[in-house]
Amino acid sequence: MKYSLFLTDFDGTLVRADGTVSPKNVRAITEYRKKGGVFAVVTGRMLSSILPRLKELGLSDGLVAAYQGGTIADIKTGALLKNEGFSRRDALEIVRLLEAEGQHIHLYLNDRLYCNRDDELLRSYERTCGVKGIVPSVPLSGFLAANSGVVSKILCMIEPERQDALVEHLKEQFGDRFFITSSAEWLVEAMPFGTDKASAVRFLSRYFKIPKEKTAAIGDQYNDIPMIEAAGGKYAVANAVAPLKAIAKVVSSVEEDGVFEALSDAMGEAP
Repeated sequence: MKYSLFLTDFDGTLVRADGTVSPKNVRAITEYRKKGGVFAVVTGRMLSSILPRLKELGLSDGLVAAYQGGTIADIKTGALLKNEGFSRRDALEIVRLLEAEGQHIHLYLNDRLYCNRDDELLRSYERTCGVKGIVPSVPLSGFLAANSGVVSKILCMIEPERQDALVEHLKEQFGDRFFITSSAEWLVEAMPFGTDKASAVRFLSRYFKIPKEKTAAIGDQYNDIPMIEAAGGKYAVANAVAPLKAIAKVVSSVEEDGVFEALSDAMGEAP
């Protein structure tokens, strides 16, 4: 086997446009694990959003990384091996800036989703992720100031044509204090500095005692780039963003079983 640890993004890499996972990909995951490989999903989703979907992949044990690697949990027990987030001061600074600019904001506090708008954008997000957003009766900054816990992520929903400008604006505002990225063309995400999918690669590599050169990863979006850069085996589905495809072996698209193709290669087999 070329790669003993295989990490995959979920949305846009395993999940097709209709919200389903290819049976061919599921069979490949099962075969890879039967041959001794360690398989894990590394996603920007909430933990409560990704856990139910793992059953579709035949995963009832092992680990999963949520919030870009900020949270890592045991699938069977739900026990948290890692659960990092923003300092309260940093979270409030970001939320207040976004409020002042009139952005559509999602706040992830204690693995619950809090929003400042109840609109169709939120409905779309809820349908995609299988979660329910809570809209407090006070501004999110006030709600955050009054409630304790782990702030795992702060997200903006935005029209695709405005995404690049918002990413650059936030990078200009905060410099390298935070990790600003996107996981879909209508999302812009802020994470604590050092919390990206590369951190998940390092954690899982240490946990399973598998060296980087025996670790492979596949993804499709900007938030996957750190993970692909950190892995020994680098794969990108054909529907991936150009900067990711530039540094990885390009396999078939998510609609054409790209994960199956990458797993076959990881096992040293022809797809």
